[in-house]
Amino acid sequence: MAYAATAGDMTAAARAAPGVLALQRALVWLVGASGAIVFIEPSPYEIATLLATVTFFATGLRLRLVLMPLVLALVLLNVGYTISAIPLYEQSEVVSWIATSWYMAVTVVFFAMVISEDTAARLDMLRRGLVVGAMVASLSAIAGYFNLVPGGHELLTLYERARGTFKDPNVLGAFLILPALFALQSVVSDKFAKAFRNAVAFGIMSLAILLAFSRAAWGGLILTSAFMLALMVLTSRTNAQRSRIIVMAIVAAVLGLALIAVLLSFDSIAEMFKQRASFDQSYDEGRFGRFGRHILGAEMALDLPFGIGPLQFHRFFPEDTHNSYLNAFMSGGWLSGVCYPALVFTTVITGFRHIFVRVPWQRAYLAVFSAFVGTVGESFVIDTDHWRHFWMMLGAMWGMIAAAQAYKVRFDEDASSA
Repeated sequence: MAYAATAGDMTAAARAAPGVLALQRALVWLVGASGAIVFIEPSPYEIATLLATVTFFATGLRLRLVLMPLVLALVLLNVGYTISAIPLYEQSEVVSWIATSWYMAVTVVFFAMVISEDTAARLDMLRRGLVVGAMVASLSAIAGYFNLVPGGHELLTLYERARGTFKDPNVLGAFLILPALFALQSVVSDKFAKAFRNAVAFGIMSLAILLAFSRAAWGGLILTSAFMLALMVLTSRTNAQRSRIIVMAIVAAVLGLALIAVLLSFDSIAEMFKQRASFDQSYDEGRFGRFGRHILGAEMALDLPFGIGPLQFHRFFPEDTHNSYLNAFMSGGWLSGVCYPALVFTTVITGFRHIFVRVPWQRAYLAVFSAFVGTVGESFVIDTDHWRHFWMMLGAMWGMIAAAQAYKVRFDEDASSA
């Protein structure tokens, strides 16, 4: 067996036939890897997720009672969207948006159910898959930006920004953050050979994030890395572990600054970097700029219990909301507007409470939690409500929380019996 079942992870899934267990874990890896290829529809991610869902339900999957609040919140959220869209069903793009929202909700529950059992092994396979997919997306983005393959620049870039296997450079940058955090964890805590391999992977992903020229992704990588490393220091068991994390983090920061300095020596990169790094962006300023729209949209939402329906915000303002919480109010009325932030911030608060729970998958938990919190913050300035990896992280968070609660119960029972 590739993974030894721990005392706290012996669930029905862990006791399944070895062949079934191996198949389930392989499908988790496949879903993680396919998440990086979404420039076509239906994407490989949708196909892999559907295949995994059917297989898991056929081979055994349980809906724990602790996940019922998650299911209820997702149902109410999408009921709000569906009701608000009733006058707009003749618009095919609205119908597609509603269907996608329900599909995302299903994937959240699926990931929560999957990760709640055989947790350590499935999280490891998800991590491996995400890193492989991130490397494919990153190398594609870099090759496209520097025109290393024929026709790659037109296919793999957008507005002179690397997008790789994604439709949007912003989504590429956001997706790469979680795999980059996984790689960074290995750099600061694993043995030299594995740490070196992951240092190379982290460098490649960081370069792709830089070339995506997404300000949110730049800030997200820096802030989530710092947040995760701080949590790793706080949860380390020995002073030696803490010291290594701090030293390696400093070395990584110095090397990162050196890489940026080298890249900025290229005129084209320096010019785009200066343009994108500026906070003086025309679409952010003014009464109808990004933040002006947030204020006007919030005032508008207070007078519209049923919202205006999905994809209708641009009819009233020059651009979309670029705020997922406001978009929930506008697209689904007060019902969705309350349920969406309630779901997100309940997950964050509950997640904080489980940071220091000693479980076998604690390291992976810190990475997922850090990336999730970063995306929650990013949702204030960009529409993340249909990002596949966001809903994957949300489901994984609930799955890990459910597994941690079950682990603590079993641990307490074992301690009392001993």
